Amino acid sequence: MALPARHHSKSRTNKRRSHHALTKINLVSCSKCKEKILANRVCPNCGTYKGKVVIDVLKGLDKKEKKAKQKELKTTTKEK
Repeated sequence: MALPARHHSKSRTNKRRSHHALTKINLVSCSKCKEKILANRVCPNCGTYKGKVVIDVLKGLDKKEKKAKQKELKTTTKEK
């Protein structure tokens, strides 16, 4: 197997790695419940996308959880 003729300097290695930095995730607030979510995604908290209800977040919950979630959603819409 072939080996490189010379070593790469630390400077050259670091210049190559300068593009490996991570970027910060851009979060936006949901228009209905003001929860921080990724842009262009359905809000997992209230189930809305662009102001329209897309998914029913209360569907898989039992009676006690459903009542608490409805109360939470009602208070967040009042604050708006």
